[in-house]
Amino acid sequence: MSESKDKYLFTPGPLTTSKTVKAAMMRDLGSRDEAFIRVVAEVREQLLALGQVSRGTGYEAIPMQGSGTFGIEATIGSVIPRGGKLLVLINGAYGERIAAMARRLGIETVELCSAENQVPSQGDLRETLSMDAEITNVAVVHCETTSGIMNPVEELGAVVHEFGRTYIVDAMSSFGAVTLDLAAAHIDYLISSSNKCIEGVPGFSFVIANRDKLIRSKGSARSVSLDLLAQWEGLEKNGQFRFTPPTHSILAFLEALGELEAEGGVGGREKRYRENHATLVAGMRELGFREYIAPDLQGWIITAFPYPNNDAFRFEEFYEQLSQRGMLIYPGKLTNEECFRIGNIGRLGIDEIRQLLAAVREALDALKLHVPVSVCVKSGGG
Repeated sequence: MSESKDKYLFTPGPLTTSKTVKAAMMRDLGSRDEAFIRVVAEVREQLLALGQVSRGTGYEAIPMQGSGTFGIEATIGSVIPRGGKLLVLINGAYGERIAAMARRLGIETVELCSAENQVPSQGDLRETLSMDAEITNVAVVHCETTSGIMNPVEELGAVVHEFGRTYIVDAMSSFGAVTLDLAAAHIDYLISSSNKCIEGVPGFSFVIANRDKLIRSKGSARSVSLDLLAQWEGLEKNGQFRFTPPTHSILAFLEALGELEAEGGVGGREKRYRENHATLVAGMRELGFREYIAPDLQGWIITAFPYPNNDAFRFEEFYEQLSQRGMLIYPGKLTNEECFRIGNIGRLGIDEIRQLLAAVREALDALKLHVPVSVCVKSGGG
């Protein structure tokens, strides 16, 4: 599928992008030009549609300069009330990052932790909320990119709604390739970025927000540049960003949204990524590897593979062998087991996955690791 001569990026972002997405950046538009203002408005409307909501249903899409992490910090620092308390559901490094952000901002934070191969429990969440009436907001990562596990945001959202708290979902690695109805899942703030499943280029994040709750957050922002409400108010006033926007990234993103629609929308993209994932897992198992996450909890975005049980295996050498063959993967991020990660997203299809698998086989041969010892798949129950 890729039309690029660059190395294939089997990562969770930045991604391998289409030639047409890259070509869309070959224009210079003024940030206050009417043509660019129309592009921003179109992007905002299409983002709402991907979340199965609209302005008419009380939601707003707010683009924010910077990577996805900037969007997360803008939300955490803007919508949790002064004196509020955040509960973070954690089963990986990105949940931990949310908690670290909140604490740095002076927000009282509590953690509900699960093992990295388990999902947060509705029962534990209900018990925590029932015991602590001071919790105002709950945050969780949808696809925890540490491992590729998919957290049940709809079921957790039902519990958060039951207790009348505000629900924040980091959908960085899932939005655009996992069907999700924000209103039905009771999501008040969803955050993602341009260079993930929508297959744009890096440059901005975006937040899809419950308008009423956003307006009620006035006075809570702990930053000037990352003030989510002020960003929305500026866009509503004149259609413009408050500060210099990433014009070229947004032009590429509009093209990427069109390509997503042409593929069949979220459902079509999910189908391709699922096929990529199935092909990858089958091939890696043939080579002796096993996934860290049990199949019933594993998403189709990125997959963690524990190191083979072989003292001769060195990830840096393995990585270099793959890089020499035009394939880039990700190192591990688990705390309790050494692993590496392979993404299934971006402008890649089954042919590219098969090329990666061939490169893995060649790398193992070059490193004289002919028969890696299989690692058992861990169950969702730990």
